[in-house]
Amino acid sequence: MSIDPNELDDASLKRELAEQVGDLSPDDLERLAAAEPAAPAPDERGRIAGRIVSIKDADVFVDIGSKSEGVVPLDDFEPDEPPEVGQVLHLVPHGFDQESGLMRLSVSEARTQASLESLRIGDIVKGRVTGSNIGGLELRVHGLRGFMPMSQIDLYRQDDVAQFIGHWLECEVTEVDRRGKNLVLSRRKLLERQREEERQQLRFQLQEGQTRKGIVRRLADFGAFVDLGGIDGLLHVSDMSYARVNHPKEVVKEGDEIEVKILKVDLVKDRISLGLKQLAPDPWGTVESNFRVGETVDGRVTKLMNFGAFVELTPGVEGLIPISEMSWTQRIHHPKEVLKEGDNVRAAVLSVDAPKHKISLSLKALAQDPWNGITERYQQDQTVSGAVTRITDFGAFVQLEEGVEGLVHISQLSTNRVRSVGDVVEVGSVIQLKVLGVDADQRRISLSLKALAEDARQQAEEAVQAAAPPSKKRKRPLRGGLSW
Repeated sequence: MSIDPNELDDASLKRELAEQVGDLSPDDLERLAAAEPAAPAPDERGRIAGRIVSIKDADVFVDIGSKSEGVVPLDDFEPDEPPEVGQVLHLVPHGFDQESGLMRLSVSEARTQASLESLRIGDIVKGRVTGSNIGGLELRVHGLRGFMPMSQIDLYRQDDVAQFIGHWLECEVTEVDRRGKNLVLSRRKLLERQREEERQQLRFQLQEGQTRKGIVRRLADFGAFVDLGGIDGLLHVSDMSYARVNHPKEVVKEGDEIEVKILKVDLVKDRISLGLKQLAPDPWGTVESNFRVGETVDGRVTKLMNFGAFVELTPGVEGLIPISEMSWTQRIHHPKEVLKEGDNVRAAVLSVDAPKHKISLSLKALAQDPWNGITERYQQDQTVSGAVTRITDFGAFVQLEEGVEGLVHISQLSTNRVRSVGDVVEVGSVIQLKVLGVDADQRRISLSLKALAEDARQQAEEAVQAAAPPSKKRKRPLRGGLSW
């Protein structure tokens, strides 16, 4: 029941006052008038309880009991936890304000004290990221300062930490400094536990032949590690593309989300093999219809080996030019003498084996074979000339024309015994020889210096005999010793 002061006269006021203080003596009234309002008793931590009665502008008014009120600055509350009328709070008093006579209170300090008392290492808390520094992130957790080292922000290194500022992060308490009111936090520990739980569930769900999405986490020379959602699988460089891949960075990069096929699951060794090219059509499936023996094809040299050169004909399809199929006229020791990686070449198809992914190519098949018609140009007993190109223990090779070589065996070098081929001929010298035989099928021509020398000696002997005068024929003596 409320009383309007305008409706009361002095007699009424006196009568009402007498009813209220009728049992008190004048001395009691004097003591009450001089007494100050009693402050609420704090607990052992210096905190008091209060209930919000009103919110005006930047102040929150709190009933703290004993007919007393206190005031809390509105900005002392967390932005995501605004005060509400009727809400009961734990507060830390900071004395009376001289102007208003109200007790100054702090809700954030009370929360900080409560947090310091209750927090333990290993507790899971939520903190708001307020900033960053060189070492990591700065957070606020129940009014406490928190620090999260760079290595504890995520499972993988995060170079852009600005993305976390202003966000709430769930993390684990790793250190508590009660004196300094600081916390050291780790989000990574929490993520690792979650990852392990997901990993244990996922490892029994994975099956060979499945198609899964994953994120490329790390690249190595031999392949890429792909996170399938708690479990890493290896995407080997040979399973990235049907085309030749020299390094995984040519196909994927860290952070890429890709779709892969599970090729093999080994739960014992905890290994998962993944494939990327298996999700695309195999280009070798149409090779037999696209490349036929005898046809001429164009390609790009992708790799040189001691035995030949690989040529990419279409993406994912390569053919091999053996070193023996590179030239009719040159003796090639390494393909780099004729080709280099990146060269565009034209070659003839020698053979196609689609099941084994093999195509044989030839450069020299597009040029004229110098051995064609060899038996017409070189015949037995014919005298020829040529330059010595190579010397071996068993003889010397002589180039008769470009792409055509003959062999002079050591036994055919001289009419005398020869201990070393180099004693008779040397590389680069031009000599005349006699053709002993021609084998077109085996591409062999046998030559001889010895036969030429023997022919020359025989011709000389015949010439000497032809130039000598005829001898007189002696008469036969008569029998009986008589002469006429």
